[in-house]
Amino acid sequence: MKAKALVLEKQRELSLRDIDLPDQLGPNDVRIRIHTVGICGSDVHYYTHGRIGPFVVREPMVLGHEASGVITEVGSHVSHLKVGERVCMEPGIPDPTSRAAKLGVYNVDPGVRFWATPPVHGCLTPEVIHPAAFTFALPDSVSFAEGAMIEPFAIGMQAVVKARMQPGDVCVVTGAGPIGLMVALAALAGGASEVLVSDLVEEKLAIAGRYAGITPVNVSRESLRAAVDRRCGEDWGADVVFEASGSPRVYDDVLACTRPAGAIVLVGMPVEPVTFDIVSAQAKELRIETVFRYANVYDRAIDLIAAGKVDLKPLISETFDFDESITAFERAASARPHDVKLQITLDA
Repeated sequence: MKAKALVLEKQRELSLRDIDLPDQLGPNDVRIRIHTVGICGSDVHYYTHGRIGPFVVREPMVLGHEASGVITEVGSHVSHLKVGERVCMEPGIPDPTSRAAKLGVYNVDPGVRFWATPPVHGCLTPEVIHPAAFTFALPDSVSFAEGAMIEPFAIGMQAVVKARMQPGDVCVVTGAGPIGLMVALAALAGGASEVLVSDLVEEKLAIAGRYAGITPVNVSRESLRAAVDRRCGEDWGADVVFEASGSPRVYDDVLACTRPAGAIVLVGMPVEPVTFDIVSAQAKELRIETVFRYANVYDRAIDLIAAGKVDLKPLISETFDFDESITAFERAASARPHDVKLQITLDA
């Protein structure tokens, strides 16, 4: 089937054009009319660099993986979803028979097919077919815009699950970009008494500071270690430190700001290998966890937003029409300091 889509032709070349996309509805699938799609940092990275690690754009690819929409058709075996239902979609499709899936960690299934990860097409097109098992109904209180934010928020949820937080924990998040903010909000929802969020960009920190329970720390003006000492006591540290910047220069602070027997959760992805002081981690017996996407958290993320425990609406900076998709991506690539999440609507 040919459909109009936002196509990454190659590095730095986008087009809105017709492209052949799958149209076969399987018995366990649903057909979805796309309403809102968020622009993710990985989408932008494919646009600007043409690759992320081993994933290389070798042929035209439809972008987009943060989406919400409306079901227009259900497969013959689907009973828990119905036509007309508002939904969001988990964009990774694992092999249900894989060893990783059987262990419950389907996000690290080597064979997972993830929207807008070469060579798999994304969802910036008016209609998609998706497995019903990875399609989630949105409560009436959750908007399409919020539904399209579930995907990045799920990364924050995964980080908090991996942290094994306790009620009242003091946390640190390094990096106030979209994912850092999602991690901070998930940590608050997970019981943190306070989250210190560090960054160099004052505009990002100002957005973080609007949330009760988040303390912004501008590391261009003050030391993160000093801020943690003031909050937690000198030479102690935070219960959990989440690294969400991807900066290779932050790891000494991450180690220094974690209390003895505390936890470090690595969320940001450095472009190159980094130096890490293993002995410093051993001397504190730190527990180190890593995050790659998410598994089994979408339903809880939706419930938190529906319950009013997490408000993602202030993070939506601007919304573009589908016909403005290229402009939206150029805006995202310019990395304006006031922007957190840009979204595109296909069904206004």
